[in-house]
Amino acid sequence: MRRLLIVHHTPSPTLQAMYEAVRAGAGTDQVAGVEAVARPALTCTAVDVLEADGYLLGTPVNLGYLSGALKHFFDTVYYPCLEATVRRPFGAYLHGNNDATGALRALEAITTGLKWRAVRPPVVVTGEPGKADLEECWELGAMVAAELGEV
Repeated sequence: MRRLLIVHHTPSPTLQAMYEAVRAGAGTDQVAGVEAVARPALTCTAVDVLEADGYLLGTPVNLGYLSGALKHFFDTVYYPCLEATVRRPFGAYLHGNNDATGALRALEAITTGLKWRAVRPPVVVTGEPGKADLEECWELGAMVAAELGEV
């Protein structure tokens, strides 16, 4: 069984809806052999990352940057996981009230440093997520799970 780790900071109803859509997609019956495990960003450890085969990352965009919680996660796991997680697949979803450019730039810099492989571009939602946004979140979860499992 392959493990998909969902690392998230979910402080709002909007992010909760996005997280639930991503998690539902990651657990779809259309993909076999994948166990989705979720951890809040502030409690996720290097052991969690090392035990996983792929990652989904969720964060609000705060003041144009990643949330402090997700940044703390990366600060905690970066060096212990640097060599052991090269080329592992990941996906990300972000929510902001306006511009997410700085957060996307930071996410790209960190994941490039880790040498993780993006399955698809991040899902970025500004404002209240609509049905299409939540469907895109579901697809993100399913796509990352499909990278690990059997379709």
